[in-house]
Amino acid sequence: MSAPFTSGTGGYHTFRIPALLALGGGRLLAFAEGRVSSPADHGDIDIVLRRSFDGGRTWEEPRVVRDAGTDTAANPAPVVDPASGDVLLLTCRQGGADTSHDVRTGAAPPRTVHLQRSPDGGATWSAPEEITAQARPPWMRMYGTGPGHALALTGGPHAGRIVVPCWHTRTPEGEDTGAEARYYGAHLLLSDDGGASWRVGGISSVPDGTVSENETTAAELPGGALYLSCRRQDDAQPGYRADAYSTDGGVTLTQPYRPQATLPLPRCHGAVLALPDGRLVHSGPLHPTERAGLGVWVSADEGHTWALRHRVTGRRAAYSDLAYDDGLGDLVVLYETGDWDPYERIACARVPLAALG
Repeated sequence: MSAPFTSGTGGYHTFRIPALLALGGGRLLAFAEGRVSSPADHGDIDIVLRRSFDGGRTWEEPRVVRDAGTDTAANPAPVVDPASGDVLLLTCRQGGADTSHDVRTGAAPPRTVHLQRSPDGGATWSAPEEITAQARPPWMRMYGTGPGHALALTGGPHAGRIVVPCWHTRTPEGEDTGAEARYYGAHLLLSDDGGASWRVGGISSVPDGTVSENETTAAELPGGALYLSCRRQDDAQPGYRADAYSTDGGVTLTQPYRPQATLPLPRCHGAVLALPDGRLVHSGPLHPTERAGLGVWVSADEGHTWALRHRVTGRRAAYSDLAYDDGLGDLVVLYETGDWDPYERIACARVPLAALG
């Protein structure tokens, strides 16, 4: 195990929100939010990157990929464009003094959405390009790309399409403020031209408060269909995960998100990845209500049911992301963890596929 990010180092109070991308042959890109002054979700926050060329055993010195001044740069969602080989990074931005509550209630402007590109495996990056007009309809307020890796479809009629799982909040109705959990929703952001243009795909905003879709992740199923998993913000049903499917490359969902009973995670982000053998893996905290422990669940039936197959750590743990390293054939887990607090560091662990059954 290694720890590419340790809170309290490099001029940052806290590192949070890991995103992991495998480039092949043991090359890994590990992204995180570098929070300058506090662990809060707002304030002066940069997007920081460390690169590994040996499967996560050692890491290059960190580099700042996105610096929004004293504003908040958030929610890194990286993906490789298969046509050009470029690494694309989508992020969001909000005023440094603006809290999530401010944005959701309309007291602060909605978040903006930005795109950067690296032609050399993360060594250099383009300036951020704002794509808000394409990515965020006017009725959305709070907005999150991912967090965690996005994906490019490899099979089916939409091969090459870039799919970015996203979440949002809606403009409220009646006397509501917009801070209510039922205004959360999930959607997909799509590009068919390597990131030159974007459109919003399938949207799920279950209005009765039984799901309240939040941070989302996705994996490709055999044939090009999509399995989608989201964090739930409501308490109307047991458990805090829900899932959905798309059979048209993310343009529409076959149905809105529904609670997933076999993933007993707490209210926390979790990551999904498709393995080369067609199975799906899902990472997240082991405790049903607290951000503690981290496990990997496996599904052999395209996400309909899940079984816990590996325990990564028994320490405190929270957000995570997953990648498959084809160099050694291992699963790589990038996750928030600590002895007393889950945000003490972001660690990287390798899990042999044999450990998953």
